[in-house]
Parts: sequence; structure tokens; C-alpha cells
Amino acid sequence: MCTSLTYTNQDGGHFLARTMDFNIDFGARIMFMPRNRTVHGDAGDFTTKYGFIGAGRQLSHEMFTDGVNEHGVGIATLYFPDHAVYEQQATKNKLALSPQDFVAWVLGNAHSVAELREQVGQVQLVSRTAALINVIPPLHFIISDPTGATAVLEPTGGELHLIDDPVGVMANSPDLRWHLQNLSTYGMLTNTERPLQAFGDYQPETQGPGTGAVGLPGDYTSVSRFMRANFLKHFTEVAKDTPATLNLLKFILNAVTIPKGVKQTADGQSDYTEYRSYMDLDARTYSIELYENPGDLQQVILTDDLLDHVTEPTEFPLNHTPHVHVLNNEYASN
Repeated sequence: MCTSLTYTNQDGGHFLARTMDFNIDFGARIMFMPRNRTVHGDAGDFTTKYGFIGAGRQLSHEMFTDGVNEHGVGIATLYFPDHAVYEQQATKNKLALSPQDFVAWVLGNAHSVAELREQVGQVQLVSRTAALINVIPPLHFIISDPTGATAVLEPTGGELHLIDDPVGVMANSPDLRWHLQNLSTYGMLTNTERPLQAFGDYQPETQGPGTGAVGLPGDYTSVSRFMRANFLKHFTEVAKDTPATLNLLKFILNAVTIPKGVKQTADGQSDYTEYRSYMDLDARTYSIELYENPGDLQQVILTDDLLDHVTEPTEFPLNHTPHVHVLNNEYASN
């Protein structure tokens, strides 16, 4: 289970951020995918035009769960249980993709959200098992680009199409329409102090700032995480530049990050936030924080040099060791 949001700062920079929540460690790392590759996907081969970076693995083939391409298109995949519907067999004249290969196809072929909107009708998502987790993963996707355009793709049967996401937030099931309607349940929440009504001749004293958010759900369900992410995105002070934006996005994702043990699944396993990633869509930069060392951003920039000279998929090893920065080393005893 995961949460994702888009963000635009004062300088006009556009970002896509997400938590990756699951009950196993995917062993994700940052991986670069060069231009013009043939990918031997789980539902058949497909080709790419553009280079990209993201959280990926070189398994039986190159697979990604999120990333950003050379044109600033960012995408993240999130679980969509009990709602995702795929084709059982491919239809003629359409490109067959397994759901777990859709991220790589989008990053390798979409120049913008607008172009993807035109392309996606020629694609079918076909039921295929993802070997790493040994299930057919129920997925939906959030996509954004440097214009700020944001859409989701929710495969629920029939032809695929993009749905505009007016709030730029996404979580898990139910579908986006349900989540947007549910925002009306919390439409009275605010970041200001809420005045209190008198009860007969008694006027209660306010508990002060923060009372406008009384009722904001604090649990780890998809419904509550969607609401919290929207509340924080809407009311936090707008960050000015890239460093301030990354800092702010960390605070927002803190509110939906799941530590191990607090969200146990029916089989006794525990969903947790395996990593958090931040995609700078304008600077084509991918940053990741791992569960083991949150706060330490590990980053790869999709430079022209990387795009022009690296011709093979390249994994960048990640540091899993927590870092403690001791400020008074000169006073430490030997």
C-alpha cells in the first residue's frame, strides 16, 4: 500500500513523491534505462525511445515501480486491490503489457501526459504473474509532467484511459472518484483555530490553534492517508525552491509513512514503508530514502552525459547503513 502526491513550488518547479509500502523488501535500487531498448516483458516485448531513471531491478528483465524520464514525465505505481481488472488475453492490434511493465513502457515512450492520453488507448494490460511476489499485482498509476498536468490510470475493465486528478494525490483502493467524493466528509477542516459553540449558559474555552484539524483521520488505511496527504499539501506553506521542496515533501510523507509492525496483514506479515522517492520533473532528478536510513537522500540526476554515453541498463547501489552525525566529536572521550 502506498501514497503519492504531486507538488509545485514558488519557483514553478514540479515534483512527484511517493511512499512504497509493502510487506516484503523489493530490494529496490536506482536504475538507469538508456534510450532505444527492447524490453522482454512478462506479456511480450516492447520498445522504448526515451531514457529514464527510477526505482528498478534487473530481474528476468528490467522492471520499475516509479521514475522520471528525459522529458520530465514522472510515474508511480500503487496497489489497487479488489478493483484492478485486466484482460486475460491480448487483443490483435493492441500492445500487450503486464501491469508490472506499464511503468517502464510509459517512461520509455511518453513525452507528456497529453501524449500518453492519446497513446494509452492502444495498450492492453494483460494478467501476468510478477515472479518476485508470485501474484498478478493489482495496480493503478499516477502520472505527472513539468506542465503540472496530473492524471491517473485505473484499469477497471474495458479500454484504458487517463483520468484527471484535480488534487494531485493518490493512495490505494477505492478508486479516485470515491476518494474525491470522500473529501466532502472532511471539507470543514482548516488550519485555523475553530470557534466553539456555547452550550446553554456555558461557553467552553478553546484548546487553541490546531482545533481546525480536529477529525483529521490518523490511521493507516488508504482512505485516511489520502485525506491526510491532501490536508497537508493544501495547508502547508508553499516551498520556494528545490531544497525547501524536498524538505517539505519529507514532512508530508512522514504523515503517511508506515513503520514496521503497526499495519499487520491477514497472513501475519506487516506492510511498511520500504522507501520514499522524490522525482524532480524539471531537473530530471530521482531521489530515494530507504527505511533503514530515512533522511539520507540518495540521488541520481538524468544528465545529458548519462543519456548520450551509457548504452546499457545501469544499477546504482544504495547505502542501507544509518548515518549518525555527531556534532561534538572533538569532545568525545577516547
